[in-house]
Amino acid sequence: MNVAGYIFAGLAAAVHVYIFVLESILWTAPKTRATFGVKSEEEAITTQSLAFNQGFYNLFLAIVSVIGIVIAATGSASVGIALVLAGTGSMVAAGVVLILSSPDKARAAVVQMLFPAIAVVLLVIHLL
Repeated sequence: MNVAGYIFAGLAAAVHVYIFVLESILWTAPKTRATFGVKSEEEAITTQSLAFNQGFYNLFLAIVSVIGIVIAATGSASVGIALVLAGTGSMVAAGVVLILSSPDKARAAVVQMLFPAIAVVLLVIHLL
């Protein structure tokens, strides 16, 4: 079992749960608005349903990754690593899409994809 890869996958899941909280629960809060560059409370209210939905995408990616970690730790390494790679790989892909579509949000994209990218690299190396 590649413990380092699973640790980074767990950190990636934690970051994505935090993003879920920001987007789906705290979207209209002043600190959250500042984090995402939402200028006014009115704009936050207008975009709240979009953020709510996107937050759940982040939560689901985290859940898939955590389930994979648990399954790998309980004896089914191949199923576990497949789930972890599906979750973390999707996190990395979403970060790449964010950079390509909004270069001004590159910092946010790096936060979103750094831990999962490390996890993917470590787990793929382990598979080789």
